[in-house]
Amino acid sequence: MDLERVIGNSPVKKDSWKTVLTLAYQSLGVVYGDLSTSPLYVYKSTFAEDIQHSETNEEIYGVLSFVFWTLTLIPLLKYVFIVLRADDNGEGGTFALYSLLCRHARISTLPNCQLADEELSAYNKDVILSDNKSSIGSSLKYTLEKHRVLQKMLLILALIGTCMVIGDGVLTPALSVFSAVSGLELSMSKEHHQYVEVPVACAILVFLFSLQHYGTHRVGFLFAPIVITWLLCISAIGVYNIFHWNPHVFKALSPYYMYKFLKKTQKGGWMSLGGILLCITGSEAMYADLGHFSQLSIKIAFTCLVYPSLILAYMGQAAYLSKHHNIESDYRIGFYVSVPEKLRWPVLAIAILAAVVGSQAIITGTFSIIKQCSALGCFPRVKIIHTSSKIHGQIYIPEINWTLMLLCLAITVGFRDTKHMGNASGLAVITVMLVTTCLMSLVIVLCWHQSIFFAICFIIFFGSVEALYFSASLIKFLEGAWVPIALSFIFLVAMYVWHYGTLKKYEFDVQNKVSINWILSLGPNLGIVRVRGIGLIHTELVSGIPAIFSHFVTNLPAFHQVVVFLCIKSVPVPHVRPDERFLVGRVGPKEYRLYRCIARYGYRDIHKDDLEFEKDLVCSIAEFIRSEKPQCSLGIEDVECDGKMTVVGTTSSNLDGIRMCEDDGDFSQMAGTSELKELKNPEKLRKRVRFVVPESPQIDTDTREELQELMDAREAGMAFILGHCYVRAKSGSSLMKRLVINLGYDFLRRNSRGPTYALGIPCASTLEVGMIYLV
Repeated sequence: MDLERVIGNSPVKKDSWKTVLTLAYQSLGVVYGDLSTSPLYVYKSTFAEDIQHSETNEEIYGVLSFVFWTLTLIPLLKYVFIVLRADDNGEGGTFALYSLLCRHARISTLPNCQLADEELSAYNKDVILSDNKSSIGSSLKYTLEKHRVLQKMLLILALIGTCMVIGDGVLTPALSVFSAVSGLELSMSKEHHQYVEVPVACAILVFLFSLQHYGTHRVGFLFAPIVITWLLCISAIGVYNIFHWNPHVFKALSPYYMYKFLKKTQKGGWMSLGGILLCITGSEAMYADLGHFSQLSIKIAFTCLVYPSLILAYMGQAAYLSKHHNIESDYRIGFYVSVPEKLRWPVLAIAILAAVVGSQAIITGTFSIIKQCSALGCFPRVKIIHTSSKIHGQIYIPEINWTLMLLCLAITVGFRDTKHMGNASGLAVITVMLVTTCLMSLVIVLCWHQSIFFAICFIIFFGSVEALYFSASLIKFLEGAWVPIALSFIFLVAMYVWHYGTLKKYEFDVQNKVSINWILSLGPNLGIVRVRGIGLIHTELVSGIPAIFSHFVTNLPAFHQVVVFLCIKSVPVPHVRPDERFLVGRVGPKEYRLYRCIARYGYRDIHKDDLEFEKDLVCSIAEFIRSEKPQCSLGIEDVECDGKMTVVGTTSSNLDGIRMCEDDGDFSQMAGTSELKELKNPEKLRKRVRFVVPESPQIDTDTREELQELMDAREAGMAFILGHCYVRAKSGSSLMKRLVINLGYDFLRRNSRGPTYALGIPCASTLEVGMIYLV
């Protein structure tokens, strides 16, 4: 299946009710796996140490009240009714919010942005809910655009949220699987179960991460039934416990019990909020996974099944605990103690499966957000494998997968209890939510053009609730909360160093561009022998001639007949339509046969394999030659054509344009329609290439000759020329800059994938030339 055509033709989901319900069903297995398993560890983490379960039941009622209102305010009110509406052309997540802000306030940190990017159809699809642009909103936009410090702070804020998501990818699998396995404690003595839980949890985690390279789609059809079975199971047990033990437990839903809880427990109650916070782990997935489903499907799944099931589960546990006060030890207040004894083994099996599903969702989400960071120049290049030819969001990153596995095992073996894991996971979860709240308040003003009063109310209301939980989590720094901070700090430093080094490298390229007048002084042959073939010079520049080209011209006796300056860039939109993929133009006069081609990708787009990309690239240049306006190819003095680019789509999207056919045999047997005309190479070569072009409008002699040369060059082969740069801080730089560039960036560059691997360039036809960049 052609993924580009699928993505390009349906960027926005406008589905029937049947499709919406199908997506809602599927979302249960992908989005809500983590959130649905939270009853396994919430009460156990809350009552671990800070508060005690007393005969008055004020503690258990207070915790239930906090759980109910937290689930109501954060996932239901904040995410379902507000945040889900801030989609970036159907995509969600931290970078979707940042992308929206970059486009509306021109604060993008991508160095090679162009005005032509703003003409992309995805770029202009605003989410404006009001036409009233306030003066305060305009002032805020002007302030952000003017001050680079604020732009860097906004980038760091987005990176912090991203790093905490990665940290959550380490902590959630460990917490979910360990909590599910902890059900074994009720079937054996405490002295024995601690020697069984850790090995079993580690074995499940190793098995889980070992299956990642197969892709989610291989076992994805099982995810939704597992989560539905789990939700129905915990809600049924909850209903049973409510009617069997305490039918009046519903009164604890009153906010008054939160007040009584804090009044009695005071500091201990405040510190226990770090455990209550775990009831909303996985809520961010509703927004982060928006691109795979639709707003309506995610809302239906949450409001109709997930939310009521969780409330019934927590009420059922509270009803049971309200009648059982003789807790022999802390682990007896967990989830499984409220499960009827005859059902514990089946529930344990379902819980383990649900924990695996929840862990799978966060692992896949971690892969996705790292891909986005890498596309936007904020993460070192990694190997990205697409595990599904039909679903564009399913990817696998080997380096990240095994790193997550080792960290998960270290957390499980090191902590060995849900208390410390819960403290660590809670801080990561609430930090991501705080970042979303801050970015969302800016989106309300800059993108939706709503009143600044609405944005202030949003950040004060939800920010104060999340800040309360954040403070309760942060106070447990020494009891596990240091883990997400340490992990996030390491990832943040690495990401910012890579971003800084990338910017400095691009600035060096810009400052050392070759003058077009120097090219013109060499003549059409560039002062060397031009041989058949296409030379693709990879560069980050979107205008001008890279310094590496002058290095080749002055040091090599011959160069290719056709030269293409190829720039593969990312733009701050999730997807670029296939018919807007390429920007093609000339560098210098027509007879020089120098072209510039810019391939644009969104941060969620798939980079095609090298053979398909080569074909699209050559066809885009051929289509540019055929449709070029004559004024851009007349005089040698007209050197401004370097800045005039034409939008050309891929072969699959441009059905009326030039198509290229390659074959080893004779073309005489390939009959064409009367509307097509073939341009054939008369020479006998092993690999024959032909262009199939529309008969009208008529092609003039010069254009036909240029197409013939391009076809000859394609038959001779393509060579990729890349500059292998060694970035060093120039003399006189500060100590910090030398450390960042010479040590940090150089270490990341040496231990990341090279551009040939990341871009899918065939190594057999690659020439790399070392260059030293003094930045």
